Amino acid sequence: MASTANTVHGRVEQARVELTPVQMAAGMLFVAALGYTLLFVQDPLVHDSMHNFRHAAGIACH
Repeated sequence: MASTANTVHGRVEQARVELTPVQMAAGMLFVAALGYTLLFVQDPLVHDSMHNFRHAAGIACH
C-alpha cells in the first residue's frame, strides 16, 4: 500500500492548483488583519484573550 507524504510543499502546491486568485487574496487579507490585530491591540483584556487564543491554536509565543 503506497502512501504519499503530507508535506508543506505538497499542501502549498495543492492550494496553488485548487484556489482561485480571489480566494488567495481573501486568505492573505485575513492573515494580515489577524496579524495587525495581534500586533497592535494591547488593551490588557483583549491582549490576554488573544494570547490565550494563540496558545490554544498551538502557537508558542514565549
